[in-house]
Amino acid sequence: MPIEKTGPLPGFSPAEDPSRTDPGKTGLLAKCGPGVISGAANDDPSCIVSYAVAGASIGYATLWTSLYALPLLATVQLMCARLGMVSGRGLAGDIRAQFRPWVLFAMCSSLVLANVVTLGADLGGMADVTEMITGISGLIWTAVYAVAILTMLFYFPYRRLERVFKWLCLVLFAYVVAGVLSHADVHAVMASTFIPRVSHSREYLSVLVAIMGATMSPYFLFWQASQQVEEEYCIGRRTLAARKGATRGELDSSRVDVFTGAFISKLITYFITLTTAATLFAHGHKHIETARDAAAALHPIAGPAAYWLFALGVVGTGLLAIPTLAGSAAYAVSEAMHWRASLEEKPILAPKFYAVLAISMLLGMSLIYLRFNVVQMLFWASIFNGILAPPAIALVLLLTRNPKIMGLRVNSPLLNLFGGLTVVLTSAAAIGLLISFTQ
Repeated sequence: MPIEKTGPLPGFSPAEDPSRTDPGKTGLLAKCGPGVISGAANDDPSCIVSYAVAGASIGYATLWTSLYALPLLATVQLMCARLGMVSGRGLAGDIRAQFRPWVLFAMCSSLVLANVVTLGADLGGMADVTEMITGISGLIWTAVYAVAILTMLFYFPYRRLERVFKWLCLVLFAYVVAGVLSHADVHAVMASTFIPRVSHSREYLSVLVAIMGATMSPYFLFWQASQQVEEEYCIGRRTLAARKGATRGELDSSRVDVFTGAFISKLITYFITLTTAATLFAHGHKHIETARDAAAALHPIAGPAAYWLFALGVVGTGLLAIPTLAGSAAYAVSEAMHWRASLEEKPILAPKFYAVLAISMLLGMSLIYLRFNVVQMLFWASIFNGILAPPAIALVLLLTRNPKIMGLRVNSPLLNLFGGLTVVLTSAAAIGLLISFTQ
């Protein structure tokens, strides 16, 4: 497909395209935005359960995965960020422009299905933990959280939402504090962090597959690319022609943002696993199924501080992840249908986008009221996300290697290498996941 004649070739530097201005973000805080939010939102309540189960069931044995998965996560996230910045479109928009309609339909319908189930699991997890703390029915809290999040998304423009999401990211550090309070075995932790130890037991492999699936949740790929477009929309680049291309300074700022987000994501993964390994596994509480189980079991072992910090983390990550889940579904459908899609616009100016956002939220909430078990929803969410991740990452890799999309900003050989490795590993994890579920 030829490049659209709507602006300069994507990827031109300021010297090659003097008309393009660089906002010139300086300082770490100024450079942190979509990448940090996407990375933090990737640790949603359903993922927290996967990491907590890993620590409780097999101890420190999977701590190394946080270290070695970090470059893979950062690579995928960086490719999505570069794609949004250079093409001026979200991931679904680029798929629509470059691939056959059935590819777009398959990806978007699968994403919406996976996101709705994950939304239900996350709302249920948040409500369950809050019921444990307050004694008020989780059914009430489910509605409270859903209405509060929808109100926030409808009322605040993107530039304000971004600030709110940045502050919510700080809640994740509750898990770091909980890990410090858990009094872990330092020598065992260091050994498990740097030396990979792989067991061929079914339990270990199942946990390993679950961690890989949680690390590469597909919704954050769509969200990352779309938020890069929102960033440019907010600074006045309202047309595709104005958004196309990225200066070296813009790409450098994005790289800092993405690497910070990926680091935060895996840091939290690490400390959730460490906390439950040092407490639950060490005291024989090896079987947990929900975040509530983990928090409740922590109380008598690690004390009330760890209990409250773990519960706070579940609610905080839910408030960050649920808008991301609903938003990524809305962006994907709207971009696929060529509808206006922006959280910066008022609902009256992008009614179809906001309708998809609201419907996704309501469908996820309805699963709770239809009495779907949270554990069952976690089960299905892991299946959907695990199967969707490999093709989604493969499409991102193909798009960011394509000069028709990226111009001079195609992937470096290193990005291609790590991107290809991620596709292989997530495909193996998906196959392993399906095999484990059939046994």
